[in-house]
Amino acid sequence: MPLRSLHVQHCTYPIRGVFRISRGSKTQADAVILRITEDGYTGRGECIPYGHYGESVASVIAQIEAIAPMIRDGMDVDRLQSVLPAGAARNAVDCALWDLRSRMSGVSVSAYAGLPGPLAPVQTAFTISLDSPATMAVHAYAHRHMPMLKLKLGGEGDDERVLAVRSSAPSARLIADANESWAPEHLERYLPLFASLGLELLEQPLPAGADDFLSTFKSPVPLAADESCRDANSIPAILGKYSIANIKLDKSGGLTEALRVARGAREAGLGIMVGCMVGSSLSMAPGIVLAQCADFVHLDGPLLLESDITPALPIDGATLSPDAAVWAV
Repeated sequence: MPLRSLHVQHCTYPIRGVFRISRGSKTQADAVILRITEDGYTGRGECIPYGHYGESVASVIAQIEAIAPMIRDGMDVDRLQSVLPAGAARNAVDCALWDLRSRMSGVSVSAYAGLPGPLAPVQTAFTISLDSPATMAVHAYAHRHMPMLKLKLGGEGDDERVLAVRSSAPSARLIADANESWAPEHLERYLPLFASLGLELLEQPLPAGADDFLSTFKSPVPLAADESCRDANSIPAILGKYSIANIKLDKSGGLTEALRVARGAREAGLGIMVGCMVGSSLSMAPGIVLAQCADFVHLDGPLLLESDITPALPIDGATLSPDAAVWAV
């Protein structure tokens, strides 16, 4: 049996300005990084604990430390799925094991994932945080060169926000995320307008668990399940309500389950969006694997930070390129 060494680290990344959504705001991203070393090879995984799901840096580290003996004794990604629940802790362990396995075996991550070829660069949407219409318009204008802008919305006044952004960035593709902040009346009031403005997607307008209204609502804008889609077990419940599944590794508990969600979504006729929490290049790198088959890509975490992890993914505008110096390819 292999004997591995583990190192768990809390890392804080300052955010440029303020990242604000309907549930609150933050000025830094708190990450947990796991390193697993075996026979001179090291695999790394980064996760972002999310308070909305009852997670904290301390709770995630405790979860990882609780299974440390199993990791040291050679636990693989398949066994991991039944040892930890979906969430940030499992994501860090899962991604570190994927990285380690690829480096030790010399087999590419894309091959392990069943992809037809090597990982290709991907273009990400860029986030415009929730704010006043005027402030969001200023930020949208500053980033109008980005091919796609993702607007954080918050309920009342969202019509003015989207109008202001569209006016300041008339050529940008637009998607939006309400983060569970809407009521059914907002759907009826706003979406015809948003459709006319070219909004291509709206994420999670209603609270997860309180979105049955969507079963009968004929939306003029494609709806994506975010908080309503955590892992593969979520797929049956979102059918008939959403047309797109937003898959995040910190929700699903790693790349292993994220690929299962993607397969289940495709088999059910759903589109795929790969999303992220605000984190470093190390958080985004495994998402590039999932992004190879995604219809929408939102992996802009490093673009929102004052400084990225070192080494970092090569980023050119909105294009992220895989790099084995960060995570296995």
